[in-house]
Amino acid sequence: MILVVSIILEAAIAVVAALAARSGRPYLYGLTFTFAAYVLYDIARLLKWPVEGPLLSGLFLLATITALLAVWGLYRERERK
Repeated sequence: MILVVSIILEAAIAVVAALAARSGRPYLYGLTFTFAAYVLYDIARLLKWPVEGPLLSGLFLLATITALLAVWGLYRERERK
């Protein structure tokens, strides 16, 4: 049950981040990707797909990098104001 709630919340964050990115803050696509990756992983866990090892590590590394870029964009945006 908690996993399903987590999937719903992660998907909602991904959608909101994508909408914000479309309205002139493109660096937020990084958060969209990050939370979409979390959704994919949690769905795989829910459905018991075998997604362990290098594939998962690579996906999480990429998600972490895109999250870092998104947060850096937010920081720079605030700095310009």
